[in-house]
Amino acid sequence: MSKPVKQIHLAAHFPGVNNTTVWSDPAAGSQIDFSSFVHLARTAERAKFDFLFLAEGLRLREQSGEIYDLDVVGRPDTFTVLTALAAVTDRLGLAGTINSTFNEPYEVARQFASLDHLSAGRAAWNVVTSWDEFTGQNFRRGGFLAERDRYERAKQFLAATWELFDSWQGDEIVADKESGIFLSKPTAGQFDHHVSQFDITGQFNVPRSPQGRPVIFQAGDSEEGREFAASAADAIFSRHGTLEAGQAFYADVKRRLARYGRSPDELKILPAVTFVLGDTDAEAQEKADLICHQQVSGRSAIKLLEQLWNRDLSAYDPDGPLPAVDPLLGEHTVARGRASVRLHRDPLAVAAQWRALAEAKHLSIRELVIEVTGRQSFIGTPAHVAAALNEFVQSDGSDGFILAPHLTPGGLDEFADTVVPLLQERGVFRTEYEGDTLRDHLGLGEARPARTHAAEAS
Repeated sequence: MSKPVKQIHLAAHFPGVNNTTVWSDPAAGSQIDFSSFVHLARTAERAKFDFLFLAEGLRLREQSGEIYDLDVVGRPDTFTVLTALAAVTDRLGLAGTINSTFNEPYEVARQFASLDHLSAGRAAWNVVTSWDEFTGQNFRRGGFLAERDRYERAKQFLAATWELFDSWQGDEIVADKESGIFLSKPTAGQFDHHVSQFDITGQFNVPRSPQGRPVIFQAGDSEEGREFAASAADAIFSRHGTLEAGQAFYADVKRRLARYGRSPDELKILPAVTFVLGDTDAEAQEKADLICHQQVSGRSAIKLLEQLWNRDLSAYDPDGPLPAVDPLLGEHTVARGRASVRLHRDPLAVAAQWRALAEAKHLSIRELVIEVTGRQSFIGTPAHVAAALNEFVQSDGSDGFILAPHLTPGGLDEFADTVVPLLQERGVFRTEYEGDTLRDHLGLGEARPARTHAAEAS
């Protein structure tokens, strides 16, 4: 029996605080003007994408007191932007990153329930944690949250919000004008939640929304992150750059679902990817090389290398060789808590690998950083890219993709006009929306009230 053809899920990524967007390109627009968000959202909806995703950073990316020179330096509040976009779109899902380390369950649950009502069931929450020291300084908790504690707080945070969402069953509002009875019972919205991180009691004041709860996204490649996603998420972002690595991640996360009473279809795996299109594959590759150099300046390359070396490398030439000295080891790093520190558990081993790579390919510091920081990209003609995307999904490397264009707001236009029609011709991507909610688009089915496996995971 042949394997069923999978439908591809596509989403658009509006980058937050990072250097993916080439804001210095003459074709780039504003990162703050509402018109930029509207343009990207309407392009994604015209192409029948599942959702628009807004990444977020709670502090400007900096190191040793200096802001990264090519990073996007801030943008408006996520909830404000998503709520405004709900008024200018009809079907497109609206997903935003909201931090579980520096917020409170009641506030976040109220905001997402409100967004789900105002968008008629299109809200999604990317649950993230933070343990980097410099972000914590913006909040009253301050400082540093140990890595072992951040997922525990996230699990308890999510379980608390689910209790709030499910405190309304959906049938409480009677609004009988003759009798004057508005609620069928006075206990609507009551909650009583007591765990180590949260001690809250009261009544949730937003009735059950169209989706019941927002679609839950999670981004994390660690053992804890994968387990958290398997226990509680509807979709997980991945970062694997090859089909082989994607297949390994896909198989690992999907197999974890059974222990929580879930089927493989209940969690979608969506890597964030870039793309570059051209009239020929060679032209596209030439464009991609230029974009990579636009995204990583000499100063940025040195800053990124310092995160591994844990030294001041400002005296080094970014167009010269890697430092001959080894990384400094120790808990107090120049980027304490940053993702790069978590990724490179053994700095000496990683430095040795990078030296070998630089020597083999004759790479300078900047060229090496471009090589090792590039995410999965699809480069070529529209036909080539459409075929590659489809192969990745049909081979169980993912369930779809979150596309991060290098230009805002028009970076998705060419993809929507050239690649999407080819995927539709193959029968692997929708030509029209078949449902109204984001859960419909993702094929997730109805949110089950009081889903217990999230609480058990905490």
